[in-house]
Amino acid sequence: TGRLEWIGLRPERKAPVQVVEEAEAVERQGLVGDRFVGRAGGQGTRQVTVVHVDHLARAAERLGRDGALDPTGLRRNLLVSGVDLEALRRGTFRVGEALLQGTGGCPPCDRMESTVGPGARDALDGLAGITARVLRGGRLRVGDAVELLPDDAG
Repeated sequence: TGRLEWIGLRPERKAPVQVVEEAEAVERQGLVGDRFVGRAGGQGTRQVTVVHVDHLARAAERLGRDGALDPTGLRRNLLVSGVDLEALRRGTFRVGEALLQGTGGCPPCDRMESTVGPGARDALDGLAGITARVLRGGRLRVGDAVELLPDDAG
């Protein structure tokens, strides 16, 4: 079991990330207030993006920086700790009241060169997070548990 450390919503393409203490996940849609909500007629695989706090520290180290990267630069939705991100990528997991299913990796993009800094795309290779879809909606709050569920729980 891990913990939800941070929530970010991207209201529009290239708009600043809005850091919030809680968000509402909508089944087959995404997070209310995020630009990806409702895309692809509810069939999208990138309804929610997730990154691990340890990955921010490792990427900062690759860039020669102290501490960890600011999660707003990665433009992901959820920052988690204490749970295996690779297991979430392949499984079903609960965050607060919501039930999510990992759908794949979320590779770094060129945009990170401007939001994080030069060299960010290479530094974040393998560390930029995962994508997920919302199986059951509900409220997510910073501090909520992140729990990988057994294969038959989804």
